[in-house]
Amino acid sequence: MYKLIVGADIASKTIQVHWQQLETGETGDREIQQNQSSYQTMIERLQKLAETEQIHVLMEATGTYWLRFALAAHEAGFAVSVVNPRQAHFFAKYRHRQTKTDKVDATLLCHMAQMDSFDLWIPPPSVYHDLQQRVSLRQDLQDSRTQYKNRLHALRQNPNALPEIIARIEALIADLEAQVKHLSKELADLLQADHEWHDAAQRLLSITSISTISATWILVATHAFARCETPGQAASFAGLAPHERSSGQHQGKPKTGGGHDRLRSIMYMVAGNAIQKNKALQPFYERLIRKGKIKNVVRVAVARKLLHIAWACVVKERDFDPDFEQQPKVA
Repeated sequence: MYKLIVGADIASKTIQVHWQQLETGETGDREIQQNQSSYQTMIERLQKLAETEQIHVLMEATGTYWLRFALAAHEAGFAVSVVNPRQAHFFAKYRHRQTKTDKVDATLLCHMAQMDSFDLWIPPPSVYHDLQQRVSLRQDLQDSRTQYKNRLHALRQNPNALPEIIARIEALIADLEAQVKHLSKELADLLQADHEWHDAAQRLLSITSISTISATWILVATHAFARCETPGQAASFAGLAPHERSSGQHQGKPKTGGGHDRLRSIMYMVAGNAIQKNKALQPFYERLIRKGKIKNVVRVAVARKLLHIAWACVVKERDFDPDFEQQPKVA
């Protein structure tokens, strides 16, 4: 399908590009700057080597530095795939690559694209950026607030603490709390606004225990489940699907982990609330507890089931019905 494979190693100011023509085996390298003019020059160079639709570009999701080049390549008509840096790291270990330079990494991505198939990246709608930047900033501000609260608590135990320093920290905490509250309001308004993810947002908010913030994180992390064709894929993406860890004589119990850290932690927190308030999940929780399961393990199972429900509501386009599983089956 593709005749020209391109690996792009992304940095903050430069992009190292390595390409290979599959029919002839010819390769090439070029370092370009992180600007639109350089992107266009690189795109035109690649288009001289193969038809636009026969060019596949693979890159890592390095911070947000990759996004502009991915957009430029996608808009030019290239097939673009974006992988988690962990995938490239493990591929490098598989290839016994110990040398790490931009050129080596770009070559590695090019080889990686030839040995496996990757989903094509599709740019998210504009509302993604509105939500993602606000909810990420809100989380950062919350983390800072917690740090300052801990610092204030420690300072108050100091008999020599200066009153003016305590007052400044208290003012910082108050300001951070105001900013968090303001961002929460902006996110709530955005979810109600008219955009591509409006219906998906309303489906999520219909689920008991899913809040504005947790709904936002689900949308942002999964792109409204566009990245997940099945509920199992959604759970695996979040790191909530148990996976076996056994080899030879070592037989370990299935464990969860990996995946999208923030989505996993959000779903775990929401599960705690769902256990108390979501009548569709309470029997599930109690049944596993009666079987002798550890509470933390059961909470992870509830988080996984809750994400399955979220997937079904969004993909199947229906609001949450707590009595759905109790409804009689029609023959």
